[in-house]
Amino acid sequence: MKLEILDTTLRDGEQTSGVAFSAPEKLSIARKLLEEVGVDRVEIASARVSNGEFACVCKVCTWAKEAGFLDKIEVLGFCDNGASIEWIRNAGGKVINLLAKGSEKHCIAQLKKQPEEHFADVLRNIDMAIAAGLKVNIYLEDWSNGMIQSPQYVMNMMEALHDAPIQRFMLPDTLGILSPRRTKMFFEQMVTKYPQLHFDFHAHNDYDLAVANVLAAAEAGARGVHATVNGLGERAGNASLSSVVAVLNDMIPDAELSIIEQSINSLSRMVESYSGLATAPNAPIVGENVFTQTAGIHADGDKKAKLYVNPLLPERFGRSREYALGKMSGKANIEQNLKLLGIHLSDYDMRRVTERINEMGDKKEHVTIDDLPYIISDVLHHDAHSERIKLVSYMVSTAYGLHPQACVKLDIDGQQYEESATGDGQYDAFVRAVRHIYRNKLNRTFPWLTNYVVTIPPGGRTDALVQTAISWEYEGKVYRTRGLDADQTEAAIKATIKMLNLLEGE
Repeated sequence: MKLEILDTTLRDGEQTSGVAFSAPEKLSIARKLLEEVGVDRVEIASARVSNGEFACVCKVCTWAKEAGFLDKIEVLGFCDNGASIEWIRNAGGKVINLLAKGSEKHCIAQLKKQPEEHFADVLRNIDMAIAAGLKVNIYLEDWSNGMIQSPQYVMNMMEALHDAPIQRFMLPDTLGILSPRRTKMFFEQMVTKYPQLHFDFHAHNDYDLAVANVLAAAEAGARGVHATVNGLGERAGNASLSSVVAVLNDMIPDAELSIIEQSINSLSRMVESYSGLATAPNAPIVGENVFTQTAGIHADGDKKAKLYVNPLLPERFGRSREYALGKMSGKANIEQNLKLLGIHLSDYDMRRVTERINEMGDKKEHVTIDDLPYIISDVLHHDAHSERIKLVSYMVSTAYGLHPQACVKLDIDGQQYEESATGDGQYDAFVRAVRHIYRNKLNRTFPWLTNYVVTIPPGGRTDALVQTAISWEYEGKVYRTRGLDADQTEAAIKATIKMLNLLEGE
């Protein structure tokens, strides 16, 4: 069963508060939808909105004509005695999605017309559109309320229109009020009464049921469904294209969709960028975290027998499965990440790395696979062999116009020492305070810092781990230590304590 997908990101999706696509952006999205993703139809605008919108439609239609997609480009129009028809024709469009009133309340309260008058207006505009060389689809706006509150009105309208030259009857749940049960029941009524007609379903997500309602409509015989990229749309948005495609492919065995699933994620990122609206990390299919296993037991189950894998394989959508690193990481999580990096660790070293990652997770530090080599290096190569010197506490502060200050307390062989100092920076103040402890309390010299290098793992995150590598000189010998933390000063302090313990262990 062929099931058409109409994407209305560029029309209904643009009704999202704060979203406005430029002409080049609309063209880029339309091209990607048709050339790469493979949607059957794209609704790109509403007629008579603005001069800028007219220019957008002209631009898209010019490209679509050259590329052979013009019959797949649709524009919403109104029963306005041909004004919308002329606007669309002049812009180069070939398909009008004519808006009619699908509930008696809308007909009488908004148009101030009796049903028969409105039906006659609709038929007159259909005739004008056909005369102008346009194909006609028709929206029955507020159809869901019409079926609930005035079903006879809906059936009278269908009787008036069913023989008209209409390609598709598009049935919207305009206010997002339907449940799957009602959607299926109402659609079955329409399909049973008019089996020869093509019915589309247009869902809104006010109760977070848009995708479920799309599935119900498809099960009841809908031949087309509407969606938007990332679920954009007015109020709570529309049915999300990515979810609609996955649900229909996996839950209706005989559905034939033209969508290329592997292109969906890059489309989502494009629309996310152009709209300025970030996709929720847990959004199905396209969310940043939806193919990430966090619990160690899940990674272990995947490793042994793919116990936590469902049909939504990330590779279908151009993505890959990830295993989170943090306080819930187990050995299996880390092993999966190490496998991707081509790194092998002994059981002993694996335990040490796991302990460090869990420790960082307890501090709510976000750890990624990019951080892992730095953590391994920090744990395996620079753990102090002796812990004769421990950092009990420290406080560093800075204020505008004042030198940073530090107060440091160290435990050295069971004895605690405390000093304060100012410096040119927070870390410099810390080092000066430690130097005071060595000189004033221990009567010992302190190593000199000779080099200081900061490295941030790739990814560009503001919470990325910072690796600080510091070189010291003491009695003619050079010592190099590294510290790792989300805070640069903390990383440098860790490197300093490691260096002091290295000295004490010699």
